[in-house]
Amino acid sequence: MRHHYMICARATRGGDFIPEPGPSRYLKIPEGELPCPRHAIARKQWVRELRAAATWGTDARRADGERGDLLVFVHGYNNDLDIIRQRHAQLEADLQGVGFKGAILTFCWPSNDIGLNYLEDRHDAKHSAMQLVTDGIKLLSAHQAPDCTINIHLLGHSTGAYVIREAFDDADDCALPNNAWSVSQVVFIGADVSAGSMSADTATTASLYRHCYRLTNYSNRHDAVLKLSNAKRVGVAPRVGRVGLPADAPAKAVDVDCSEYFQQLASDKALRARDQAAELGAFDHSWHIGNRRFATDLFETLKGDLDRSVIPTRRVGEKGELVLLRGD
Repeated sequence: MRHHYMICARATRGGDFIPEPGPSRYLKIPEGELPCPRHAIARKQWVRELRAAATWGTDARRADGERGDLLVFVHGYNNDLDIIRQRHAQLEADLQGVGFKGAILTFCWPSNDIGLNYLEDRHDAKHSAMQLVTDGIKLLSAHQAPDCTINIHLLGHSTGAYVIREAFDDADDCALPNNAWSVSQVVFIGADVSAGSMSADTATTASLYRHCYRLTNYSNRHDAVLKLSNAKRVGVAPRVGRVGLPADAPAKAVDVDCSEYFQQLASDKALRARDQAAELGAFDHSWHIGNRRFATDLFETLKGDLDRSVIPTRRVGEKGELVLLRGD
């Protein structure tokens, strides 16, 4: 039987998880089941199994070394356990379909499933952010073996990007073991983070840039969930998931503009039928998970073998910007 791995930072009531902050639990969830407290297993066993799932081959730099990849998915706001489960499973299927051999772990923070719960979700996101580091990245990095290197990547969707940024900022106050803290790839999709805060000299984002090899932000100007006129978002600044990274973002940060591709995808039924394996949530905000074109680009990003400007699913625009291409 296949299983999905998760860190759940939700409280419990009556044998179920509720959308309130709670202690971290390490879950091994049978495929198709909703996450619940009875799926918790011992932390050491969970780490051992997850490392085994993430390890896929040998390290060319060492005759006796192994290597692997672990993608940590952090979901957005207004997500209940069912949509989180579905997105984890779909993301796993998408990446495996294009050749990814590592493992996927979901960090489940206490977002609610009420559309107007935006501000409370932001509060809970910040409250839970440190658990992503102390009970996730720190734990996994501490178990790195001398003969096995697991590349840790992070994918933040919507408010999940905010969770990642806050986690990195808080983590600089902690002493984390070994160099595995320098995670490989950080990826934002539909990121609910202000574009201005992603500048190189912004204090709240400095830790994020300091502790990753590269940050890739996939932006889409047709993302209506992130528009300023959205009633749940009155008074917020333009979001990086909609308008892209600022001009003064550091060199290790790259923006991939998906606006042109998404417009084609939304208007061309044949293209949508070909490229979209699933649609989970508001399409303009969540199309990435279930999209074959995005999965291919994401896989190349996680591998890190190619320069960001020559990944074949992209083109370089007239001003040097990177644009996601429609496939042939």
